[in-house]
Amino acid sequence: MERSDWSNIEAENAQRSTSNAQRLNAEKSVQEILTILHKWGIHTLGQLAALDKEQLGARLGSEAIRMWERANGKSNRVLNLVRPPESFEESFEFENEIETDEPLLFMLRRFLEQFAIRLGAIYLVAKELALRITFTDKQIYERVFKIPQPTNDVDLLFRMLQTHLENFRSKHPIVAVALSAQPSKATREQFGLFETTLRNPHQLSETLARLIAVLGADRVGTPVLQETHRPDAFRLEPFSWQVGAIDLNRPKPMKPKSRIALRRFRPAVSASVLLDADTPAHVRSTEIWGKILEQCGPYLISGNWWDEKSWARAEWDLEMENGELVRVHESEGTWEMDGIYD
Repeated sequence: MERSDWSNIEAENAQRSTSNAQRLNAEKSVQEILTILHKWGIHTLGQLAALDKEQLGARLGSEAIRMWERANGKSNRVLNLVRPPESFEESFEFENEIETDEPLLFMLRRFLEQFAIRLGAIYLVAKELALRITFTDKQIYERVFKIPQPTNDVDLLFRMLQTHLENFRSKHPIVAVALSAQPSKATREQFGLFETTLRNPHQLSETLARLIAVLGADRVGTPVLQETHRPDAFRLEPFSWQVGAIDLNRPKPMKPKSRIALRRFRPAVSASVLLDADTPAHVRSTEIWGKILEQCGPYLISGNWWDEKSWARAEWDLEMENGELVRVHESEGTWEMDGIYD
């Protein structure tokens, strides 16, 4: 934490301590004044209002004057309006158990229409929806929907819920449903010259939801290379529609030197390799076949030896008799051709 943050915290604590001390002193002063008034025989507001204001203030101070003004109805107390926090949540308990999605979708659309009216009245939009479904066995299903571009469009929000519920299955009937919306201000973003945005984020989100429903969540997303030496190892991350800003001040990359590139086969091509003294001498596959003139290798690589996903392979770079350069590898007695060098 920076020094400025500590200074702000100390200032807030000092201000809070001062306010508390002033309040305690005021309460103590009122109690002392009431004790003195009781000794004078003043026990009611009427008796206090009948006293002389100037003489009362001269004897008991300014706090006694404020008490006299309240007793005479001459003090004004400003009414501080406190607006309760807005809560955008709707729920409904069905009289009878439901086993189809028509009544559920009907209630969800009504909820969304209420949200749109209330949010529009205070110039806000919905950025997130939270669905909660209660079943007869008291189990609760919860799902949070991230809205790609915050909106109050009922049709778009309803289609998002409907797409998810089309492939939703449960073992028990539904007895209650609740929906809540997280409000936010409408986003306004100006893109730079080299930045672009999605033409229709909601349509993309709906398409991804349908793909996830058909293929599964572990098969839809953005491929990201894993931090491993295993060739072509990657994982899928949820797709993000946020556009990253381009740093125009970053240094320009150096011009790469001339080098050959490996044009990979995806997937790798199965091959048959003839060995001579444990070195490849002849290769045959659907892409390349012939005698091997030169070879470099083997290059042994492995990983994940500590769990059940362990792997190991030996790679070779081969020069064929027709002049082509290829890469092959052997793993657990099986040979495959990875690609051709260009």
